[in-house]
Amino acid sequence: MKENTMPKIAIIQFPGSNCERETVLAVKRANMQPVEFLWNEPTTILNNCDGFIIVGGFSYEDRSRAGAIAALDPVIAVLREQNKLGKPILGICNGAQILVETGLVPGVENEKVSLALTDNKRIKDGNVLGIGYYNAWIHMRVSDQYQLNAFTQHLTPKQIMQIPVAHAEGRFIIPSALLKEIQAQGMNVFQYCDATGAIIDEFPVNPNGSVNNIAAISNKAGNVLAMMPHPERTSNGDAIFQSMREYIEKGHVQRVTPLVYYPRLPDIYKYKSKNYQCVVELIITDNHAMSVETALQRANIKAKIKRQIHWEIACDSEATLEQIKRSGVLFNDRKEKLVINHQKQKFSKKYLVRSKEDMHGLQKQQMLKHHFNIQGLETIQHGILWLIEADEQNIHKIIDSHILFNPVAQECYDCT
Repeated sequence: MKENTMPKIAIIQFPGSNCERETVLAVKRANMQPVEFLWNEPTTILNNCDGFIIVGGFSYEDRSRAGAIAALDPVIAVLREQNKLGKPILGICNGAQILVETGLVPGVENEKVSLALTDNKRIKDGNVLGIGYYNAWIHMRVSDQYQLNAFTQHLTPKQIMQIPVAHAEGRFIIPSALLKEIQAQGMNVFQYCDATGAIIDEFPVNPNGSVNNIAAISNKAGNVLAMMPHPERTSNGDAIFQSMREYIEKGHVQRVTPLVYYPRLPDIYKYKSKNYQCVVELIITDNHAMSVETALQRANIKAKIKRQIHWEIACDSEATLEQIKRSGVLFNDRKEKLVINHQKQKFSKKYLVRSKEDMHGLQKQQMLKHHFNIQGLETIQHGILWLIEADEQNIHKIIDSHILFNPVAQECYDCT
């Protein structure tokens, strides 16, 4: 970088981003020059930038799951190349979700998807307090063994930062072997804590149930950071952006070997169930399915996609099942309908995707029992049924893209 010039930081925005103004102001406070960049602009603009921030918001309305569609955008290919040059890349909230879905964080060999950011989990005294969007001020600090990287130059574990969180899918899920390696490398850079700095793994100190109270994870080289809280929304987070500037000015590029951990191919099980099934689809246009189909087309994957909501219900009788359906808890009859004889629908492939920890199902079960006094209900499981019309080669490409499911947080079943 030339002397007496401010570092140029690309402020990357996708459809649904909504934190660009706060990010621009934070970059300016750190004496850097923001360069606003929309996903559909010429990517050559990015080559002249010294660093990158993928802003928060709800790219593509979090369709399929947060960050999954933006992760397939052509812009990401440019960021992969800029990452090899050691340039700093910060993903905030939705930006963090995108970095996780691209595999840039944590950065295993070949940048395979190896961890997940999934539904918040707020449980107290055995009751589900919430699983969706949560907006609050939290405390966080760098971990005791934190990595001195592009974003921590001006921080120590004694410095407690009070900044906002605002997300629905902010819970880090990490395989145990990978978590140990992340901790050993200090890549669990920021952790949620209380006002004294104590790491307490319970709500509300841990606002989303994230493993190890993790608020942000870096790659091994330390130039890419996926952070769920919003440091750009307050001057309390300015040290992160000031560190970014210092890292750029030093021109430091660290060459490291990939992490030892390497994820195995996802298992796809054959779906079998003796319980009742309830399948729901939208009466109106399903924008989720349309967005997935469009994203696949941009990636040169030809397929027709349909999406349905799947409930598997274990209860004592069909009378109880009808009581559950009439409650309105599982579907809204003003915009959704039950699918009759769904098993007879002909598609090349049908995949059922479920969260390994099904908080949606648990919440519905709790509501049906406590608010509707339905006593014959044993368990209820939530899932998304993806119906795909494509040839075998493109079906393999769809699975490899991870657009339908993240194998760390979700399981996939073949219902064909």
